[in-house]
Amino acid sequence: MAKRHNYKNLKIWKLGLEIVNDVSDILIDFPKHERYDLSSQISRCSVSMPSNIDEGSGRTDKSFKNFINYSLGSSFELGTQLLVAHHRKYINTETLKN
Repeated sequence: MAKRHNYKNLKIWKLGLEIVNDVSDILIDFPKHERYDLSSQISRCSVSMPSNIDEGSGRTDKSFKNFINYSLGSSFELGTQLLVAHHRKYINTETLKN
């Protein structure tokens, strides 16, 4: 039987949860008209990061690596969306850097 990972002990999963909470705090100040557009996309990809780690932890090591890659892809997506938010002046440069 394959060894499973305990995702709750993984530092990367814990960091993912911190990012989800930070993103949630940022989205409070977004314009209401973005609720179903950029805000929704940002929220979904941030939640996807730790969720993929969680889901992959119950799979084989090979599958787990794929889910880690999905999580990484979501982090890149989040980075781009935050750049768009910065360009639209929804977040400042300091928030973007954090």
